[in-house]
Amino acid sequence: MLQERVENLLKEAFEENDSLFLISLNISDQNHILVVIDGDEGVAVNDCIAVSRKIENDLDRDELDFSLEVTSAGVSEPLKFPRQFRKNIGRKLEVRTNSNKFEGNLIAVDEEGITLQWQAREPKPVGKGKVTVDKEAKIAFQDIEKAVVVITF
Repeated sequence: MLQERVENLLKEAFEENDSLFLISLNISDQNHILVVIDGDEGVAVNDCIAVSRKIENDLDRDELDFSLEVTSAGVSEPLKFPRQFRKNIGRKLEVRTNSNKFEGNLIAVDEEGITLQWQAREPKPVGKGKVTVDKEAKIAFQDIEKAVVVITF
């Protein structure tokens, strides 16, 4: 029952700010509610506060004792949803599938998957030495086991 009430309140909160979306919702046996959100333009502290207030103001603490934590998806968190991939176009990703590991710039996202682009050094077709080659891979969402943004300093 609590799960359903919180889901409905989150739906209302996301209707008020449609750039935000849910990454995960976990409710423990002790009624600790953990909400992880993301946004098309990122998530500000005020966004977390607004979502938290929407939930907290509509749940009665006299009726149900609970704790609430609303947080944004961390930069090291894996990307799970197409919407997260779209907001990271132009950034470098590390993507693991069941058979390969790719690291490249995310250049496109569509309904089926993502497209990564990178450069690799390969042996020349004729003669000695290596040449830099542009590579590209289209990866279907269902094949992605884990995808994270590569942080460079």
